[in-house]
Amino acid sequence: MKTSVERLLAVLLAAWAAGAHAAPQSEEEELTLAYGDKSFVTIATGSPQPIARAPSVATVITAEEIAAIGAADLDEVLETVPGMHVARSPLGYNPIYTIRGIYTQYNPQVLMLVNGIPITGAYFGDRSQIWAGMPVENIARIEVIRGPGSALYGADAFSGVINIITKTSADLDGSQLGLRVGSFNSKDAWVQYGGALGDYDVSAYLRAGHTDGQRRIIAADAQSYYDSLLGTTASLAPGPVNLGRNAIDGRFDLARDKWRLRVGFQQRSDASTGAGVASALDPAGKNYGERVSTDLTYQDANFVPDLDVTAQTSYLYITEQSDLTLFPPGSNFGYGAFPNGVIGNPYKWERHLRFNLSAIYSGLQKHKLRFGTGTQNDDLYRIQETKNFSTPFPGVLNSLGSVMDVTDTAPFIRPHSRRVNYVYAQDEWAFIQDWYLTAGVRRDQYSDFGGTTNPRIALVWETAYNLTSKVLYGRAFRPPSFAELYSINNPVTQGNPNLKPETNESVELAFAWQAASSLQANLNLFRYQMKDILRFVQDASTGISTAQNAGRQHGNGMEVELVWDAAANLRLSGNYALQHSIDETTNQDAGNAPRHHAYARADWRFMPRWTLDTQLNYVADRKREPLDPRPPIADYHTVDLTLRSKNQSSDWDVAFKVLNMFNADAREPSPAPGLIPNDLPLAGRAWRVELSHQL
Repeated sequence: MKTSVERLLAVLLAAWAAGAHAAPQSEEEELTLAYGDKSFVTIATGSPQPIARAPSVATVITAEEIAAIGAADLDEVLETVPGMHVARSPLGYNPIYTIRGIYTQYNPQVLMLVNGIPITGAYFGDRSQIWAGMPVENIARIEVIRGPGSALYGADAFSGVINIITKTSADLDGSQLGLRVGSFNSKDAWVQYGGALGDYDVSAYLRAGHTDGQRRIIAADAQSYYDSLLGTTASLAPGPVNLGRNAIDGRFDLARDKWRLRVGFQQRSDASTGAGVASALDPAGKNYGERVSTDLTYQDANFVPDLDVTAQTSYLYITEQSDLTLFPPGSNFGYGAFPNGVIGNPYKWERHLRFNLSAIYSGLQKHKLRFGTGTQNDDLYRIQETKNFSTPFPGVLNSLGSVMDVTDTAPFIRPHSRRVNYVYAQDEWAFIQDWYLTAGVRRDQYSDFGGTTNPRIALVWETAYNLTSKVLYGRAFRPPSFAELYSINNPVTQGNPNLKPETNESVELAFAWQAASSLQANLNLFRYQMKDILRFVQDASTGISTAQNAGRQHGNGMEVELVWDAAANLRLSGNYALQHSIDETTNQDAGNAPRHHAYARADWRFMPRWTLDTQLNYVADRKREPLDPRPPIADYHTVDLTLRSKNQSSDWDVAFKVLNMFNADAREPSPAPGLIPNDLPLAGRAWRVELSHQL
């Protein structure tokens, strides 16, 4: 009997044979289809405009480009963005989107939007602690800006903004079925549809997936350290990282005239703990996460002459439920044995309600005014916790003997909520031929810590017919999360209700040069200054770490991008980023972020309907955090290959991808002081096959 892989390879050959008789497109047209329309961007000002003239440093990645590189998950796509590197957290191997040297474990400094709406949780200020990936089949475009964006988007648009634009009926035009299988017992299936039903434009997407996850070995973990101190033998290291999960994703989009309704659903079940919540391997721990979002938008491009009005309301529900073994069976920290391990089961529920009203006025000569106001309510409205330990003193784990419900007596946090009201204004002024000035400011008022005002200004000069120059300034903020404000009954860290937001100011100089019809080059230079950085600072007398505004960091660097149509059937592209970030408390490298990051890609149409895509990713020169005595993190480079065939006559699309083809030992930094001393291993050589059909 043939295996599933053999059957899929047979389909691959059949698709090639069938495609040999289809009418070919020109090679230039096929290369254009592989990259899609990257000429405009919306995220820079809130409305579409040419990317070369946008008042920010922006990157656009289209659905065609996502398909060409064979990406299955959002993180594979974002690793290609200049100046951005996707690192990993021990907890579930959650992504850490490191932009221009700004690296933190929970990564709240990067704002992620889906169709322009934040998906930020209140507890850590991140996207979710039970993330387990985002599929890409239903993504139409990804727009990324590096640098501050709070003047337009408010909180968390600190080091950058990522906007994921999902597919509508116009992008789908019919039904698509898809199937993907690969290494680590990974399998995904999806169906999506877009079309007209009477007066309505409708699109829908449903995907289900499973993976056992890669199983690279962690040689030593936090429990290994405690074993060496206390004479125990509880550690499960050496042992594999745990990355299995089940996933369901769904989206629905309904539009008519000036109205659009969207609904999103994301569920992650049996999600494993990665390298462990406490940096101790936990193969038994499981997580359940659920996110439900809905938004209703009304837009009238001619509400009155020269006035475009948009009103939007949105709701986001988040639950995260974790059943964890923080330290393995047999652990003993001197205050009672834990024969079943140190068990903690924190559950939390959040709801977020937002409303905003914005308008664009174009009735003034040479000016385009945008202004708006809004309100949001972030509510951590329910928590539940069971555990088998208590913390009578800082740093002490005392065994309770059995798992007990401490929701009402000693929870990790109690319910809290905050309200935010904001107002913003922006002017795009074409004040002289070939010169454009964009200036904006936003005021956010928080119920728990007060207000913050964040301006930006951008001067864009069309220097020559093929050269655009930009000077950019922006200020951004990141509010303290609920964990930083209100954490209690934690053996290591405590919240502090007297915090204020951390801030980031950035100055950039950017050039976009169309050197020839076949060659595009971009150069970006930047410098940033972070102040009032939110950190947990240990008190030497008590041993407990409390959240404080206790740090400053500055950095500078550059990004270079090139796209070259080297031949009618060959496109070469790539980017290189250099950054140097300094922690001002120690005057040392801030740590963990690569000083050098290079990405190169080649798309070769070697025969009609067949494309070979090659990617090289090089990550180098990562220092440790200050006071971490370990040697620098090892450099690595990976090579990925994607072979894709698109048969226009039968609407079949088949792809085969090899990831990390040369089986590089790639690792991401573990947190200081090195409780996982040899860092977090990434997957070795892997493969996957994808088959989709347009009905």
